[in-house]
Amino acid sequence: MTSPEAVRRPRGANAWLAAHERDLADDLLRWVAIPSVAGDPERTDALAWSAAELEALCRTAGFPVVETWEQGESCTVFAEWTTDASAPTVLVYSHHDVRATQGERWTETEPFTPVERDGVVFGRGASDAKGQVLAHLWGLRAHLVAGGRTAPAVNLKLLIEGEEELGSPNLADLLEEHRDRLDCDLIVFSDTTLLDADHPAICMSVRGMVGATITVHGPEADVHSGAVSGAAPNPVLELAGLLAGLQDDAQRITLPGHYDDVVTPTPEERRWYERLPFDEADWVERSRTTRVVGESGYHVPERLWARPSLEVITVRAGDVEGMTRAVIPATATAELSIRLVDGQHPQRVAEQLERWLAERMPRDRWELEITHKTAGAPYRTPSDHPAVGALAEAMATGFGVGVDEVGRMGNAGGGPADLLTRTLGAPIVFFGTGLVEDRWHAPDERVRLDVLRHGAATLADWWPRLADALR
Repeated sequence: MTSPEAVRRPRGANAWLAAHERDLADDLLRWVAIPSVAGDPERTDALAWSAAELEALCRTAGFPVVETWEQGESCTVFAEWTTDASAPTVLVYSHHDVRATQGERWTETEPFTPVERDGVVFGRGASDAKGQVLAHLWGLRAHLVAGGRTAPAVNLKLLIEGEEELGSPNLADLLEEHRDRLDCDLIVFSDTTLLDADHPAICMSVRGMVGATITVHGPEADVHSGAVSGAAPNPVLELAGLLAGLQDDAQRITLPGHYDDVVTPTPEERRWYERLPFDEADWVERSRTTRVVGESGYHVPERLWARPSLEVITVRAGDVEGMTRAVIPATATAELSIRLVDGQHPQRVAEQLERWLAERMPRDRWELEITHKTAGAPYRTPSDHPAVGALAEAMATGFGVGVDEVGRMGNAGGGPADLLTRTLGAPIVFFGTGLVEDRWHAPDERVRLDVLRHGAATLADWWPRLADALR
């Protein structure tokens, strides 16, 4: 049963955060204005600038140790507050790099000219994931103030990466290099979403990913479409046929053996999904997807969190800019994003794709590139881990709902969760403040300040509960 002291503590945190929401918004607006796009050679300085801003924010929150670790072109910020050898050590992972923009039209503002309107901040990285990092920093400040503490209830470490949007290509080396500094009992992974703003649910899993690029070859060079039309190979049509064949009529992925390793949801997980107040029409409206599609026999939450998926994310061929030359292009290229679920392994999925292509087209007519360095396996949190129950109680307090109203869900996206847990040897619990309507990677990315505040209040209450649960 929750003690009176525990009840008073989060209420104080909520009140303090409400009083300082303007300050949180100002921090976010200032940070989002920094164009920390990973992988952009013209913005390398911006990543260092973003890291310096984060260093200052960490020091303001109270961290006595704050450093920036450079790895490749990346700037990763590490912060540490360790004071009690008997307390558990928690490592928080997130990222401060942001997804590139491609000249798409933003209607609310420019990507790096953030604005706030009616409690919503618009700008690239507002939700993915600078807002999530700030929820941690402001949650820590609220935890200290509301609890009358001079140090957090747990030993805290932050690892805020600078190239997650590139697939974390240098993270493995960084983790190995700083292995001793990153030792922990629990990893909190904060780059995920909530069900919606009014119905908090604990994320229990993330999907893995394999990125692949298929290039189909046609003529030796671009050729006049009229001069050879009807007798020359067209790589665009051939690629289109391949892409269409990646799913069958039931929208199942046709790669050989693709479902052999898939672990189906347990009865407990199915009950989690059934209890969620998930409304398809509401989800379609918030996600801007226009309609629901997907594998037959599964409802939307299962398709998102417990079943593999394959998406075509880029197609390139011919004259995509400027005036057309009316040629049959020499090549056509498509990029795929294959999402994996519990039981699947990136290397096996890559091999399935290569076999599938070889069965359909002579080997000299296509190329396949797999981004092995950025491939990642799925991860699932043990449902009986004591940190999960502590988080449910903290979310109930932070979001103002009953503990039995805090659901369980998954995350349709991924991240380096498997890499973190394999390297550091600690389990992962997910806590993020994103929403499907936050428009990650898209124009008018946004975040609700009240959701960040509720997330920060959750964290303020979670740390003392974790200290008790993990001792």
